[in-house]
Amino acid sequence: MKRLLICLAVFVLLLSGCGHTGQSAEGTHIRLSDNSITVDGKEITNDSTQAVYSARDIVFYLADQGFTYGEGEKADEHTQSEADAHTVVHITKPGRYVLSGELSLGQIAVDLGEEAETDPDAVVTLVLSGVNITCEVAPAIIFYNVYECCSSDAETATKDVDTSKAGANVVIADGTENNISGSYVAKIYKSYELSEDGTEIADSKKLHKYDGAFYSKKTMNINGGESGTGILNIKAENEGLDSELHLTINGGIINITSGNDGINTNEDNVSVTTVNGGELHILCDGSSGEGDGIDSNGWLVINGGTLTAQACATSGDAGIDSDKGIYINGGSVMASGSMLDRIAGGDQTYAVFGFASRQNGGSTYTLKNAAGEAVAAYTPTNSFSYLIVAGDELAPGDYTFWQDETQLAGSQANAMQGGMPAMPNGEMPEIPDGEQNGQNIPPEIPEGMERPEKPDGEFPQGELPVMPEGEMPEMPTGEPPAMPDGMTPPDRGGGMMGGNRMPGGETSTTFTIVKGGNQFSGILPAAS
Repeated sequence: MKRLLICLAVFVLLLSGCGHTGQSAEGTHIRLSDNSITVDGKEITNDSTQAVYSARDIVFYLADQGFTYGEGEKADEHTQSEADAHTVVHITKPGRYVLSGELSLGQIAVDLGEEAETDPDAVVTLVLSGVNITCEVAPAIIFYNVYECCSSDAETATKDVDTSKAGANVVIADGTENNISGSYVAKIYKSYELSEDGTEIADSKKLHKYDGAFYSKKTMNINGGESGTGILNIKAENEGLDSELHLTINGGIINITSGNDGINTNEDNVSVTTVNGGELHILCDGSSGEGDGIDSNGWLVINGGTLTAQACATSGDAGIDSDKGIYINGGSVMASGSMLDRIAGGDQTYAVFGFASRQNGGSTYTLKNAAGEAVAAYTPTNSFSYLIVAGDELAPGDYTFWQDETQLAGSQANAMQGGMPAMPNGEMPEIPDGEQNGQNIPPEIPEGMERPEKPDGEFPQGELPVMPEGEMPEMPTGEPPAMPDGMTPPDRGGGMMGGNRMPGGETSTTFTIVKGGNQFSGILPAAS
């Protein structure tokens, strides 16, 4: 009996140890090491027909190749010997792979073949379970070919995408810390056409271009474990976490420090970056001279979780940036930058604070309620001009706003979005794709509002009236036309705001938050 108890105790300890390191997770276990990589306890093979094998064949931007090789500059180049120092761990079959250990010069590359894009079974899940990977010439983790669950058709694109069946999946195992440090690959040509004089590239097709330290050519999901305590730290020479189509973050704790965009989803007018949960903290350190916190070439949708995003301190970039619109439906947001992108709508109350001068970063900005109690505090580290905050803490009511111990004052207006006056509920009318670029088709007018009357006479679509030579049309004088209830005309002041400026108003030390969108401008110390 005593021997049985001892055996049981040892068994429990073994299970406990495995659980702590994530090794109890189901799947193929890949243990990384500079000396010996193992797969399920056996030394990795170099046989490319196996599900997991290693090679020294990393894709990178080769130095001294001339202008017909690609678009890279000197800073993007690497020598063959630099590349050969890296070990690539290839994953070629569907399944769940648990990664642990350290690879000081290497890469994890997932490629199930070109046919995988249309195969719903071509799904790979990488479980990060205490892994440290550094790559100095390319992304440290990259998904090449897996199943693509979504369409890239711009005509049917929508902000509401379902990525649950994506072929590229990442799980940050509970109780583990994972460090990914990566570089990028500048554009390498697959083919090209020269200009008539033969000195420039007139047209080209891409063979390789991977901007992020953690990169996927297909839609990708990032998930936490059951308790969401796993940590993923990404240190990026260029961009941080990238997907060529959609990216959905469901959980885990993700910290990104990047030289350029912290997150980028880059299919124009299609990509959706979705944040459903977890903690996401992004700092663009400006080492590339520019960069947004999050940059979506389509939509950015925030449904939950905690997000802090800081843009490059020295460029005109935004904490959160989206070409098709930002929607904040839930969660907590703090975003700072020198540019303000359009917040198109959502259910979560938000506030935009526009400062009269650039803020240096490092100070704490606190909202205090009418009783003088601090309800929210934000401490951006980068310098910025605009601070966006959203969350349940922004309950309707009157607040004071403080920079450290200094009380601030500003003017208030309805939120401005995309250079147009905000609707009373903070939403913008939807503008059909392709109908806002010179086609003279007005957006749909929301219910309860009337379309302004046209001037006498009709002009053919896309044409302007011809004026007699040397004459200009007479401009109206006097007061501007009245705006509908709940709308405010834009101020004509200057300042960087993506072409937008908030309407002016009386300066006050009271900041009144209403449900929906709130915007404050000209913020400066109350005593000045």
